Amino acid sequence: MNSTPYSSHRFCVAPMMDWTDRHCRYFLRLFSAHTLLYTEMVTTGALIHGDTRRFLSFNPGEQPLALQLGGCDPKDLAHCARLGEEAGYQEINLNAGCPSDRVQRGRIGACLMAEPELVAECMAAMQNAVTIPVTIKCRIGIDDHDSLEFLERFVDTVRQAGTRCFIIHARIAILEGLSPKENREIPPLNYERVFAIKERFPDLEVVINGGIQTLEQASELLMKVDGVMVGRQAYQHPALLAAVDQTLFGSSTMAYSESEVLERFEDYVRAELSRGTPLKHMTRHILGLFQGQPGAKLFRRYLSENAHKPDAGIETLVEAHNFIRNRRPDPAPQNQIQEATC
Repeated sequence: MNSTPYSSHRFCVAPMMDWTDRHCRYFLRLFSAHTLLYTEMVTTGALIHGDTRRFLSFNPGEQPLALQLGGCDPKDLAHCARLGEEAGYQEINLNAGCPSDRVQRGRIGACLMAEPELVAECMAAMQNAVTIPVTIKCRIGIDDHDSLEFLERFVDTVRQAGTRCFIIHARIAILEGLSPKENREIPPLNYERVFAIKERFPDLEVVINGGIQTLEQASELLMKVDGVMVGRQAYQHPALLAAVDQTLFGSSTMAYSESEVLERFEDYVRAELSRGTPLKHMTRHILGLFQGQPGAKLFRRYLSENAHKPDAGIETLVEAHNFIRNRRPDPAPQNQIQEATC
């Protein structure tokens, strides 16, 4: 096993179901060369019994890129880790943090934290199967197991199997009674518990996830841990990534503006359209651009109303971009119009 990371975990974008597909990842990569990106979770069953090539496909321009796997069978995970390495991924990550009912039924995600010995066996099997790093993403606890002692035991058990990098979402997961969305918001953040893990196991690479909104906040957290992982904030406000390379990696390369990123993304869209990819599959990921700028609402509205049409092509995206280029003022919200006429 090669325990030396190919890519830095200093700043990462989280794996997010239905969001971080290959089009989203390519788009986010245009903002930052150094951010480590993760796929959506792919289950072992999908890879073994489904369309393996489709599930593992990515554009080389997305690198550095990690594959997140969901599963609980060591042999299946080892097999899928090998497939991921052969496909060109730079890291394999095990999902031990997702709280949804659907994945729990498959003994996947956060429920695995109740079985640290099984998780250790899974991690060891994958590490023995590949030469790239194998990491884990977990929570600080689950249900009634809400203590530093529980998390320490989990980390220690998995660490003894050879795992060197733990990505920890700083909230517990409530496996019954809360939806996945509620599990991202209701359980309180507890950064101190993650900091304690780094202090208790200084030889481990500890990456913190949950509630990170700004690069200033990320910089402060990096004084206590080795890396930060941002989720929804990076997706909904992609311009957050524009200064990552300069702020967190010391790059001297000038950051691209949002408009410059979109112009570069248009080249990607043209290529994908020529392969038959519907425009809506790509433009749904860029609606967070230009927030607060003149024309931003018109940009989003135009794409929302037109990108799904069967004949939508690159002209649709270009026309939406023109609302920004021409700086057309946004219409007032409907409630403001009503108030003004009352």
